Amino acid sequence: MFDIKWISANPEAFDAALKTRGMEPVSKSLVALDDERRAVVAELNAVQEKRNASSKLIGQAKAQKDEARASELMAEVSGLKDRLGELEAREKALTEEIRAALSVIPNLPAEGVPVGEDEGDNVPYFRANESEATRPAKPSLGFAPKEHYELGEAMGGMDFETAAKLSGSRFVVLKGQIARLERAIGQFMIDLHVDQHGYTEVVPPYLVRDEALFGTGQLPKFDDDLFRISYSPVQANNYVASSPDGLNALARTNTDSVPTIDPETGERTSEGDVAQFFAELAKAIGGPYLIPTAEVPLTNLVRESILSQDELPLRFTALTPCFRSEAGSAGRDTRGMLRQHQFNKVEMVSITTPEKSADEHERMLACAEEVLKRLGIHYRVMQLCTGDMGFGARRTYDIEAWLPGQDTYREISSVSVCGDFQARRMDARYRDANGKPQFVHTLNGSGVAVGRALIAVMENYQNEDGSVTIPDALRPYMGGIEKIGG
Repeated sequence: MFDIKWISANPEAFDAALKTRGMEPVSKSLVALDDERRAVVAELNAVQEKRNASSKLIGQAKAQKDEARASELMAEVSGLKDRLGELEAREKALTEEIRAALSVIPNLPAEGVPVGEDEGDNVPYFRANESEATRPAKPSLGFAPKEHYELGEAMGGMDFETAAKLSGSRFVVLKGQIARLERAIGQFMIDLHVDQHGYTEVVPPYLVRDEALFGTGQLPKFDDDLFRISYSPVQANNYVASSPDGLNALARTNTDSVPTIDPETGERTSEGDVAQFFAELAKAIGGPYLIPTAEVPLTNLVRESILSQDELPLRFTALTPCFRSEAGSAGRDTRGMLRQHQFNKVEMVSITTPEKSADEHERMLACAEEVLKRLGIHYRVMQLCTGDMGFGARRTYDIEAWLPGQDTYREISSVSVCGDFQARRMDARYRDANGKPQFVHTLNGSGVAVGRALIAVMENYQNEDGSVTIPDALRPYMGGIEKIGG
């Protein structure tokens, strides 16, 4: 979210930054809306002052027993009251229109982010004092490597067919030693970040309201990529009857095309499309949604708050399931675990001051890299170009692990600094050294995706007989097991 005052003062810079992200200029229309809103507010204030002044004159006229003048003034005040109502409604409508327009505009890239259209324009990146020599080397397997799903299915530990019967495509059932290995990877990561990287472990809710998703930027733009929990007729009736917001939520639905329900009896009072009704009701009352990543609840821990500067930085981490409806390009990654609707991930979130956010970004990247270094997985880091960055990011580093089975690199972590973009959407602030409230800066990163780390471990540590050697870092979490399968 952006400050419309800043856009008004810097329209050319704003449009130029958006152009690097493939967007057309929008400052002119936004400023025009804000100018209209300001004019309405000015008139509203003037009318309010006029009404107050006239109201005082009414009292004076009546004290002087000038009933004609009093009646004239009362008629004037009545007209001013009507005009105030019109202006207040218009100001509210314009404010909502500006907010809606701003809410779908992506964050502006930071200085130095490479300009480009897609992943082909991303560039390799090394932190200070980092080089290829500081990263694990590619494995020399000496045989034709298999992909992870070939290894997993041969072991009887990856069952995609049963998962499809249970939940549909893009799901997997992990069993036996592979299930234990997946659990071990997640536990190793969360322990590393808590014990050595200074993050506070959090177990957040997996269901969140739409306000939380708006705060981190998933809504409204990416509603179709999320899993929303729908309401049954009984649940909806109970909500409407018990919640103070229920009737208002019901009123916001399209009563011309959907049925209405009597809040006292729970019975339908008009005909319409039942499915549409409950979809509209779910939107009206704000969800809930399954989390697409723990970034959402972790970042929103500071929403609608004013922190002390001494508290910062705050660093949170969580190991949670994630739920995403999107699955990439049609026909891509249809086999295996690379693109799943449900997967586990260790998330890192930092809340800090504007002066420290760039350094915190480098620190977070180092924490994510350390996971792969401990696992001995070869990787590269790419700085994403403007056209490939996520909606809320100002700068993003992707860590891509080497997968011998695919003979290519695949993303395993994404680490982003968002500036005050999310903080403005969440109203998350801190008091600076002068006691003045300022918006915090937020950062998030995968530390890392557990399922993809499982893929990387299996493919990089596979043996010719189909077994997988357990990396040293994971053996304490595997009960000392050194090899699975084969």
